[in-house]
Amino acid sequence: MQPVLQAKGLRFCYEADKPALDGVSLDIFAGERIAVLGPNGAGKSTLFLCLTGVLAPDGGEIVLHGQTVGRKGRKRLCEHVGVVFQNADDQIIASTVAAEVSFGPMNLRLPRDEVARRVDNALDYMDLQAFRARPPHDLSGGEKKRVTIADMLAMQSEVLLLDEPFASLDPAGSERLEAVLARLSDEGRTLLIATHDMDFALRWATRAVVFAGGSVLADGAPQAVLADDTVLRRAQLRRPLLMEVWDTLRERGLAPADAPCPVSAGALARLLDGRAD
Repeated sequence: MQPVLQAKGLRFCYEADKPALDGVSLDIFAGERIAVLGPNGAGKSTLFLCLTGVLAPDGGEIVLHGQTVGRKGRKRLCEHVGVVFQNADDQIIASTVAAEVSFGPMNLRLPRDEVARRVDNALDYMDLQAFRARPPHDLSGGEKKRVTIADMLAMQSEVLLLDEPFASLDPAGSERLEAVLARLSDEGRTLLIATHDMDFALRWATRAVVFAGGSVLADGAPQAVLADDTVLRRAQLRRPLLMEVWDTLRERGLAPADAPCPVSAGALARLLDGRAD
């Protein structure tokens, strides 16, 4: 299977001799749910900005559907890859929600009726029709986040990059966003989420990529990557709480010693119920 998007040896420096990305290579396949993990300054956000064409890498190449994207071809990235920044205020520029969501499709020079159709579909998807005439900057943090996701949906981006999407959200907002992410994944979208939430990464991702010092430190199944104490220590990450609970249960003979850690509290309950039977 050919990757939908590839980073090959990407390098980028904000300051001379201080690479934010130091030879990063990553193959991204259609439909994946990838948790991008690592401490602040590890290169996660910089990778996202390069993959969307916001930043031009100093070295290496980006490949979209098997074709290298040069400096003059970055518009192709904008048409296929969307990003949601950690701070929604850094992304929102228009005076109304509808105008904000229409901005990307209009820049693609699409017909007006196509722009209107995409905006309506995106607002419906994110339950924002009631806000279409509202100034985005008057909305709550969770509502702004939904607007920025609607921006990507109106662009019909096939690869979605979300940088700390749960930052500043309350529990209800986080639950609502996770439901949206599940729906997008079920529809076949490719999702990369940069997060510090190890519990979310364990239950949501099909793949975990850990960054440290501008390089990929680990890449694999979340259950394996997040159980590697050496990787976690080098990346200044903690183990998911469920893994700590699972280890305690196994030590006390209350869980199978050879079974992998379940990825959610529900899965843990079902496993223990089965053991009790």
